[in-house]
Amino acid sequence: MKVLLINGSPNSKGCTYTALEEAAKVINSEGIETEIIHVGHKDIRGCIACRQCKKNGKCVFDDIVNEVASKLEKSDGLIIGSPVYYASANGTLVSFLDRLFYSTQWDKSMKVGAAVVSARRGGASATFDQLNKYFTISGMPVVSSQYWNSVHGNTPEEVKKDLEGLQVMRTLGRNMSFLIKSIALGKEKYGMPEKEQGIYTNFIR
Repeated sequence: MKVLLINGSPNSKGCTYTALEEAAKVINSEGIETEIIHVGHKDIRGCIACRQCKKNGKCVFDDIVNEVASKLEKSDGLIIGSPVYYASANGTLVSFLDRLFYSTQWDKSMKVGAAVVSARRGGASATFDQLNKYFTISGMPVVSSQYWNSVHGNTPEEVKKDLEGLQVMRTLGRNMSFLIKSIALGKEKYGMPEKEQGIYTNFIR
């Protein structure tokens, strides 16, 4: 079992990383492998709607998006971490996620997802909502904690003083581990939920 953690901050060991690391330590203690991947400092362009991924099975821009896609396919869980910019996620991370989720053709159902946000002060809830939409459109169960998954502080040292925020991260790690293990047992005993043929309605009359 494995969980990927995406660091969407430009800073490799900043506030977002501090939150992700707290969750990862607990997940590791539950016997699940973790890997933190830093993408926030990369030069990642947005999706251009060329639809070549539908033909090739991967994004036409062969960068870290395709690298992470192959890892995500083999993983059981995904945690997306972002700093808060203008009450929203880092633009580089959004470009990464748009292309990652759109270009991957394989079924993401029952892969467990969670969003983690780091804010100096405001905008955490709006960013949290923004990131969760990637999971809910993909059939991925969303993991909750004891509070919204956020930490506060302007430096890693300040985040480490946010004792409630760190506890939220640890609870998230435990809940994610439990859900991943429970889904694995459910698949073994009951199989995956039945899927209907997709219906697409554009609301044009």
